Amino acid sequence: MFRVACVGAGYFAQFHFDAWQRSPQAELVAVADKDKDKAQAACKTAAFTGLADMLAATQPDILDIILPPDQQADAIRTALDHGLKTVICQKPFCRTLAEATAVTKAASDAGLQLIIHENFRYQPWYQVMKDQLDGGHLGSVYQFRFSLRPHDGRGRDAYLARQPYFQTMPRFLVHETAIHFLDVFTFLFGRPDTVYADLQRRNPVIAGEDAGHILLGYEDGKRAVFDGNRLADHEADNHRLTMGEALLEGSAASLSLNGFGEVRRREAGTTDSEVILNRKDWQGFGGDCVFALTQDVLSRLAAGQPPANTAADYIRLLALEELVYHSAETGQRLKVQP
Repeated sequence: MFRVACVGAGYFAQFHFDAWQRSPQAELVAVADKDKDKAQAACKTAAFTGLADMLAATQPDILDIILPPDQQADAIRTALDHGLKTVICQKPFCRTLAEATAVTKAASDAGLQLIIHENFRYQPWYQVMKDQLDGGHLGSVYQFRFSLRPHDGRGRDAYLARQPYFQTMPRFLVHETAIHFLDVFTFLFGRPDTVYADLQRRNPVIAGEDAGHILLGYEDGKRAVFDGNRLADHEADNHRLTMGEALLEGSAASLSLNGFGEVRRREAGTTDSEVILNRKDWQGFGGDCVFALTQDVLSRLAAGQPPANTAADYIRLLALEELVYHSAETGQRLKVQP
């Protein structure tokens, strides 16, 4: 049984609290937030307004940081000061690649296991796609395309009701959202060899980009395409379930994902398809991916195995993100360094 404490009780924290409270291997022992009422609502037995006070009083095994990027580095340093050995941190991870690198090094030097809460790879539809790829069921893979269409970025009130800091992020679509899909692409295909990007700001009330295309190239000819527009929609009851639609194509078969979380497989040269992942009323967020991530972390910790989403791995993802922005600024197709 792992004792877990959380810092941050904003919009997305509800999914973390729910996941920990459902985990048979975890006990949520405390929550800290500057708004004590929010912390109290999440954990009635131990609510704090300060992280240091919470860590000193409860001495958890795991600290889950559910804070915006500009508050994460200080929270990790506070955890280091209190001798914690395992910290999970929400993404986007820190404000810049340099800040994330410095914090990751400090954690490594102190023997702290720093894990990034990158949860999209744990969504059931991508797990099914990974199984199909690993089993060789698609033949030679041609490309994977994801069309992001969450329909939440229109007008002056865009994002204010849920995550208002989205409006002021100087780097938005890629740093906050497409980073999920860069991770999904590398989860499915590995690290790419080239990057090309074209980014736009369609809603003038926000500071950063909210639409664009990213093309990842692989030496063997595969391509991964991110086609994102936060103003547009797709066919779905809940536009935040899958946040869009996907198509994974190979020489033997293709897989399609719709906005209801359903994955269909169609053999090449045929018109009929079969459902290999049924739609369902998923608990939690995005196919219950937050719960799936926490369970993977806990099982690996219990077995003494390294976690899947280490900060060191995520640094390489942030370096890929930097190439995306540099490509968009220069209009160049860029090589990814080993």
